[in-house]
Amino acid sequence: MTTVLTPATPLTAADRCDRCGAQAYLRVVLMSGGELLFCAHHGRKFEPELKKIAAEIQDESERLTATPATAEDER
Repeated sequence: MTTVLTPATPLTAADRCDRCGAQAYLRVVLMSGGELLFCAHHGRKFEPELKKIAAEIQDESERLTATPATAEDER
C-alpha cells in the first residue's frame, strides 16, 4: 500500500498555532491522520517529537525572514 499526499495549500494568516494561537507557519500531517498547526517557535520546540509521528511537515517559517520586493527591485 502506498500513500499519496495531496499538495499542501499555503498557510494563511487565518491558520493558527494549535499550542498558542499565534499565526501558524508549520503544518504537520500525522501518519495516523489529521494535522497539527504550529507557529515557528513551537514548531522548533517540538520538532524532534513531531518528526517521529509526521508523515509530512510543511515548513513556511522562511516567510518570517523574507524581505518583500520593492518597486526598485522590479526594475
